[in-house]
Amino acid sequence: MDQLTKTRILVADDEPSIVDAVSTALRYEGFDVEEATSGRAVLNLAQEHAPDLIVLDVMLPDLDGLEVTRRLRADRVSTPVLFLTARDALEDKVAGLTVGGDDYVTKPFALAEIVARSRAILRRTGSSTEGDGILRFDDIELDESAHVVSRGGKEIPLTATEFNLLRFFLLNPRQVLSKAQILDNVWHYDFGGDANVVETYVSYLRKKLERHGPPIIHTIRLVGYKLRDRADP
Repeated sequence: MDQLTKTRILVADDEPSIVDAVSTALRYEGFDVEEATSGRAVLNLAQEHAPDLIVLDVMLPDLDGLEVTRRLRADRVSTPVLFLTARDALEDKVAGLTVGGDDYVTKPFALAEIVARSRAILRRTGSSTEGDGILRFDDIELDESAHVVSRGGKEIPLTATEFNLLRFFLLNPRQVLSKAQILDNVWHYDFGGDANVVETYVSYLRKKLERHGPPIIHTIRLVGYKLRDRADP
């Protein structure tokens, strides 16, 4: 079975539509996302089980984002914070960083900017490593630090692109992944790239994996691909 701990992000805003949009964009990128609409909810969630990143609206109804961050830091919760703010005055931005924030995005914002800033903070703080650096699903194991893949204990040599493609599948087990998602996450295309490259590399990867076991990457007709083990329907 898969033994993977995803990077967890807590998204907090008093506007449900913003929470939903940001959360959806981050889940699309493979993050595990929790949601909150008040400052007290953020404090409770962060203190119970600290996430890897908090995307935090400054103007929350009960406790504003600055006060939430002050209290987290006072309680020695060091989770990085990305502020969402409608305030674009320099002193407001400086105030956010002074209380312990790590970055800010001014409303209105593009979802792609939230994703990019989140990734940058996670890289900078070293919070983007999943678990022990080893991803597992069924009898497949991928060691990120050693750059080694094995199935049933037998090592499988992969190219860099095949390795990154398998990694993306392992980060999203049992989820249907579209060609557009795969292009964006493996080849980092943020435009309409050539989907044929996905078909080609999925084919390469399948052949190498299936030399050591049954099919595990399945085509979902007209939609995309899904990593599925023998026990899945």
